[in-house]
Amino acid sequence: MGEGRPLVAGEARGPALVLEEPLSFWGGVDPETGRVIDVHHPQLGVEVTGRVLVMPSGRGSSSSSSVLVESIHAGTGPVAIVMREPDPIIALGAIVVRELFGTRFPVVVVDEATYRSLRTDAIVSVHADDAGATVELG
Repeated sequence: MGEGRPLVAGEARGPALVLEEPLSFWGGVDPETGRVIDVHHPQLGVEVTGRVLVMPSGRGSSSSSSVLVESIHAGTGPVAIVMREPDPIIALGAIVVRELFGTRFPVVVVDEATYRSLRTDAIVSVHADDAGATVELG
């Protein structure tokens, strides 16, 4: 389907959740439930748990990385993140969860065409390593 740039290596597969707007994990996601709790986000109340989270970019606070780590470790986080724009805060969270807990959590940046082809609930496979990244349907 599409190639991308790996920010953090890993492999994951799951149903996509395509967000209309960027999301900050700090104050935007409840790490205990995996639900979007940002009252200003258009997808307030949706659950990120077990999803390949697809969003334009991350948003906001550097504390987002710690909330991402907490949610992944608790099993309430997404299984991968695919974005149009790179986000060092999201990447940091994925690196920290790998180093602290041995959990490989892929973070990938894709081009506009690949990004626009992804739909909520479609099964998406993400593979990222030093050689590159792929995002595939099915």
